[in-house]
Amino acid sequence: MARLNYPIGIQDFRKICEGDYLYIDKTELIHTLLTQGNYYFLSRPRRFGKSLLLSTIKEIYSGSRELFEGLWIADRWDWDKRHPVVHIKFAKSDYQSLGLRQAIIQELDKSAVELGIHLSRPTLKERFEELLVKTAQAQGKVILLIDEYDKPIIDYLEDQEKAKENREILKQFYSVIKDSDPHLEFMLITGVSKFSKVSIFSDLNNLKDLSIHEQYNNLLGITQQELESQFNDRLHEIAVLRKIEFNTFIAQVKNWYNGYNWSGTDTVYNPFSLLNFLQDGQFNNYWFATGTPTFLVERMRSEGRFQWDADEFVALLTLANFDIEHIELTTILFQTGYLTFSELNIMEGWCKLDYPNQEVKASLEQLLLAAFQHRIGSGLPTVLQLRQALERNNLDRVIQIINTVFSDIPSDLWKGATELHYHALVHLTFSLLGNYLKSEVNSSLGRCDAIVQTATHIYAFEFKLEQSAATAIQQIIDKNYLGPFQLDARQKIAVGINFSREKRGVDEFDWREL
Repeated sequence: MARLNYPIGIQDFRKICEGDYLYIDKTELIHTLLTQGNYYFLSRPRRFGKSLLLSTIKEIYSGSRELFEGLWIADRWDWDKRHPVVHIKFAKSDYQSLGLRQAIIQELDKSAVELGIHLSRPTLKERFEELLVKTAQAQGKVILLIDEYDKPIIDYLEDQEKAKENREILKQFYSVIKDSDPHLEFMLITGVSKFSKVSIFSDLNNLKDLSIHEQYNNLLGITQQELESQFNDRLHEIAVLRKIEFNTFIAQVKNWYNGYNWSGTDTVYNPFSLLNFLQDGQFNNYWFATGTPTFLVERMRSEGRFQWDADEFVALLTLANFDIEHIELTTILFQTGYLTFSELNIMEGWCKLDYPNQEVKASLEQLLLAAFQHRIGSGLPTVLQLRQALERNNLDRVIQIINTVFSDIPSDLWKGATELHYHALVHLTFSLLGNYLKSEVNSSLGRCDAIVQTATHIYAFEFKLEQSAATAIQQIIDKNYLGPFQLDARQKIAVGINFSREKRGVDEFDWREL
């Protein structure tokens, strides 16, 4: 099915088809989903196409065969097999102003009108039950689709009392499903997180969780094969415009936007970021532009988390549930898409996590740098100035810029500044620099704090707190940090920088050509 337009932000399957937008055919996996089970839960980060998936399923059960011409499922589904669909969309409900209970009742009433059902019961639970029972009696077993079930909780994580209040209302709402089996043909609930203490997970023993499931890893997102087969002409066009050899360009695209994995053999692209990139032809941070929770960045700063050890083992049980009362930072970063599996062993119950791609890593590091500096906005301008100074081999200017990283920190915070705080600011600054120069930052013992390569120089930076620049330079020499570059013709410079709490910045620096 040839499509001419990119469906950026379009979550309605009918609109995509009738508007001649491109659709990546996922109907073979959807067919498997619909024919191999009845009740499912699927969590994925925002902007991954959960709403479009539910909209597609709704059109299948509504018998809209004309929309599926040319897709895998077109000749493999019984289009006379129609069922009424109750489709609850929490992202569309106005719970912020109406209150959650009234907003859900409004959603139920809207579904009732679409299905020609009259509701009269007063309470939320009774009204939901009435909708399912009356619809099933009049039109056959119901297809229940609930989109972003957890949004009324996620939106209030900075206000725990409101989050708990909404959680209790949702427990009442979802408790109806437990006894509704005689009225349901199929159910799919989607969300970002799997919250503990929400009744759908404790009451529904037959609710199959597809979130970490090899068979459905590619149900949402775009694989490398799908990218290169569906967008080949556009990819070649952008590569030519950017004057980049095609295979090099494909590797750059993959590094920026691919990387998500939920136990499958493939890694996938976030569709929102990838489609925006294909439309614009520019490497930008699209996903983060849609909003990063302030509380998340502040929580990372308060816990001193500014990087991730890709070799750290994480128990899968840690990632399984999200508890409002005890928010585990690693869990929310995984469930919301800031981290993904880099290694997974389901049998032994452990995994390793890392940033999925450069887009996520660079964007989060910009926000973290600003948070550790206690400033609003992004730390990117500082990093770009640092790049310019290094390219010009102006070490005096480099020190001035590094000092600006620390200059805005309130004096009372400096009194208790730890080596971790200094390391966070330096690490984030030089890690972000790696997007624009070849820069590596390390934190393990026995490795240089930062290696930066320009067209003419290779710099080894070592940072100390309340010691001396000479000590830092001697460490570079003793541990031969520049040894791996001895055959490189570029000038090699050891730079030692010592920080002072009293001066709230660089106390002294020195450099030596090696």
